[in-house]
Amino acid sequence: QVQLVESGGGLVQAGGSLRLSCAASGRTFTMGWFRQAPGKEREFVAAKTWGGSTDYADSVKDRFTISRDNAKNTVDLQMNSLKPEDTAVYYCAATSGGGLIPHRSSSYNYWGQGTQVTVST
Repeated sequence: QVQLVESGGGLVQAGGSLRLSCAASGRTFTMGWFRQAPGKEREFVAAKTWGGSTDYADSVKDRFTISRDNAKNTVDLQMNSLKPEDTAVYYCAATSGGGLIPHRSSSYNYWGQGTQVTVST
């Protein structure tokens, strides 16, 4: 099994930037990010495959950038122009194989513990 550990969460003012990182203990096919605010369902944020294909939620497109280093088994999420509605616990997720739907949480079999991102007004 692959373990995922997130880091980089914190408090930032609206309009600011934050970078999240996730380290995996082994190789994965798809690595991505989900987020969950209190009282809300977990939602897809972004994902990137081993080969470099990317997928973003409409709400973060053009503001967030996902990147990964296959040699290091890491994935990062650069978040710019942050808004209060971005406040949530952000979870790193990964799949062991391809052919799955990247924006569905059920596609992922590896999950990190989550890191809190709070955007203040």
